[in-house]
Amino acid sequence: MTFYQEQHFEGERPLFGEQHATIVRTTFGKGESPLKESTDIALEGVVFGWKYPLWYSQNIQVNHTIFEEMARSGIWYTNDIDIKNSEIQAPKLLRRCHNITLSHVHFSDAAETLWHCQSIELKNVNATGDYFGMDSQDIMIDHLNLIGNYAFDGAKNIEVHHSNFVTKDAFWNCENVTIYDSVLNGEYLAWNTKNLTLINCTIISDQGLCYIDNLTIKDCHLLDTYLSFEYSSHIDADIKGAISSIKNPISGRIKADSIGQIILDETKIDPSKINIDATKGLEGK
Repeated sequence: MTFYQEQHFEGERPLFGEQHATIVRTTFGKGESPLKESTDIALEGVVFGWKYPLWYSQNIQVNHTIFEEMARSGIWYTNDIDIKNSEIQAPKLLRRCHNITLSHVHFSDAAETLWHCQSIELKNVNATGDYFGMDSQDIMIDHLNLIGNYAFDGAKNIEVHHSNFVTKDAFWNCENVTIYDSVLNGEYLAWNTKNLTLINCTIISDQGLCYIDNLTIKDCHLLDTYLSFEYSSHIDADIKGAISSIKNPISGRIKADSIGQIILDETKIDPSKINIDATKGLEGK
């Protein structure tokens, strides 16, 4: 085991292919790929200042580490990486990686981060940036606060707990998504998705929940959610409070306390295949 402490490295590939090393309170300045092709590395209090620090790496432990803005595209093609208590300013950080754990991590610029990855666990993560989580799969999330549009486009097998999303066009083109006890705020939620379940969530989404196949909603509030459920099928929805408007759902059942407007165009859908139950009737009636 090699031990590096309070050192500074610059230039291209200074520790290329490093194996079985602990690196403590060390900075990597200007110079690409400082730890490319590394294996069994523990990082504690490290600062990465330049591009591509961890490519094609295996079994990496990261704690109290900073990825500065120019450490962009920092972790690609890497397997078995655990990042905790760290600050990440760099975009495009994780791509085509397997077995990722992120705990108490702050992404100040999460644009195009976590793409095409598998087997991911996020816990107590804060992120700001567009296109977070695209085409990734097998994702467990607990306490994610995400601000940024087009989150998790094309992702599969996602379970979410106690999270907040401020993101337009979130969860598009997904498969097998279950979200518990969370807030989702953004236009056009979850279009073209299969197997979406929402339990005890608050949803604010203009034209949300459309073009979905197999949609389950239990004990959720839909606030200011207009023209919802258009061309969605196999719906099973129990909604607390009011729905502003529903437009042309294909099949299933929707139950709410009250509904502002129901649009059923017989030239577009067969109204006999959808059961809509407003306990208190249409608003204002």
